[in-house]
Amino acid sequence: MLWGDAHLLAVFKPAGMPVQADPTGTHDLLSAVRLMHPGEAIGLPHRIDRPVSGVVLLGRTPEALQALNRLFRERAVQKTYLAVVTGAVDGDLTLEHTLFHDAKAHRARVSDRGVPVSLMLRSVLRGDRYTLVEVRPQGGAFHQIRAQLAAAGHPIRGDVKYGARRGERDRSIALHAWSIAMQHPFTGEALRVEAPLPDTPTWAPWRTIPPA
Repeated sequence: MLWGDAHLLAVFKPAGMPVQADPTGTHDLLSAVRLMHPGEAIGLPHRIDRPVSGVVLLGRTPEALQALNRLFRERAVQKTYLAVVTGAVDGDLTLEHTLFHDAKAHRARVSDRGVPVSLMLRSVLRGDRYTLVEVRPQGGAFHQIRAQLAAAGHPIRGDVKYGARRGERDRSIALHAWSIAMQHPFTGEALRVEAPLPDTPTWAPWRTIPPA
């Protein structure tokens, strides 16, 4: 657990674990948290993709889940990701696309129909072949970050579904839900929770470079 109080929990999801039960039967985050907190009405207001690591927020009561659902619906929650992307990214960029959810292929596609979304990028550190970037999505569409970075010519390391040349051995992608921030729905205080970078070879070159 990264943080918690009587209303909310913030937990770390490792890459490869689904957020909730799926047809594969793989042990999932929501079930694990419910086992750790028996008798509580643990609810899930948002999701991150299976190959992505990072912070996930949960409600501990029906009232808390309702409040969190409202905040996410109103886009009052700021989510910040770190990604290792192919190629060179300099400075600050804003990517704007319209994404269509191709449910049959289980992927998002840039299209003239769909949902307009934007992505704010900040270059953190340049490497020889990759760049560590800070990413703030606006819109919350299916596979938004992955699809928009690929459309801009910067697929995420390991994300073969969206154009990476090769995958990682553990089937993770180098996308990490680094922080989540909002106004606490019950106390009114500012809340920000960070998840440390995974202790894996993919992230090892970037672990000592904290975002500014």
